[in-house]
Amino acid sequence: MADAVPAPERTASAGGLANRWRGWRNRLLASPRFQAWAAAFPLTRPIARRRSRALFDLCAGFVYSQVLHAFVRLGLHERLADGPVRGDDLARGLGMAPDALDVLLRAAAALSLAECDRRGDWHLGVHGAALRAQPGVIAMIRHHALLYEDLADPVALLRERGAGTRLGAYWAYAEGGDDALSVARVRDYTALMAASQTLVADDVLAACDLGRQRRLLDVGGGNGTFLSAVASRHPHLELALFDLPPVVDEARDHLAAAGLDQRVTLYAGDFSRDPLPVGVDTISLIRVVHDHDDAQALALLRRTRDALPPGGRLVLAEPMAGTAGAEPAGDAYFGFYLLAMGQGRPRTEQALRTLLRRAGYGRVDAPRTRNPLLIRVLVARHD
Repeated sequence: MADAVPAPERTASAGGLANRWRGWRNRLLASPRFQAWAAAFPLTRPIARRRSRALFDLCAGFVYSQVLHAFVRLGLHERLADGPVRGDDLARGLGMAPDALDVLLRAAAALSLAECDRRGDWHLGVHGAALRAQPGVIAMIRHHALLYEDLADPVALLRERGAGTRLGAYWAYAEGGDDALSVARVRDYTALMAASQTLVADDVLAACDLGRQRRLLDVGGGNGTFLSAVASRHPHLELALFDLPPVVDEARDHLAAAGLDQRVTLYAGDFSRDPLPVGVDTISLIRVVHDHDDAQALALLRRTRDALPPGGRLVLAEPMAGTAGAEPAGDAYFGFYLLAMGQGRPRTEQALRTLLRRAGYGRVDAPRTRNPLLIRVLVARHD
């Protein structure tokens, strides 16, 4: 039974031309008679079928995500990589009943994760093959088990605003306090951020010309994955990283293994309350601002401006709400992910520009990125 809610009040603009058109459109689409006609009429039949498929996908989307999760959790993206493989052999290796695995394989085939040949042997599908090139995506798929638990009752999640969620507990830094800063609690999420950081680092660097910069400070830089990408592209740049003390310990080991320990200066602190190091001409915030509410985000942006000299630049990169063609990612996925995390929200480019102006920045540029679904970039200048 649907939750009982009072009828919404009509706004003063309800009589506007655009709203009258929407009302007419929605009444038409809600008519069973019109739907039956559109499905039968040759010119509208393809549109009706696409709309029907899109609506079904909305209904079945959670099942699709669970098929993907099971596919990755069982390692089928690796087991099928050298195909062909018999289904019975796969089932035996996984310790599963063949008929149960067959359900998963056929579901995976419907989603282009797997393919079955004429002999009944199994191979990777186009999406399954693409997964193997994206370890960050695989890491996020595994991690989504926590999000799925939090979304079991989305209405409760909305009403309680992410209180007591699994994601809130996972992202330890969001809780504050000394316990949240232990190495044991941050190691897992630092590794996850590093795995997914590789998805966006090249896009950010392709969009931003750092060739004339002298010293870059990556704030909230995790274990240094982004700076490792910067180091290989810009060997002249002096590099520095600022993050929580236990995260900096992780970064020290990671950078040493990459041979960058002598090139990257490490600073330990909490950017929600500590001033940032000075002496740099560029600061990067890579997928940091959207993790924080407006007051925290504004305070952080002001700290970056205080640390930059006149003419210095801030590179802010993250998925953004309202991105044309990527609305499901920015508004739906990240909206609910951050709600479950307990703080932060996806922002539009205009909302971020407003925060940057309030923080004291002048000119803000928006260079294009290759994949705006995953990442967009704003470059703000300290005038």
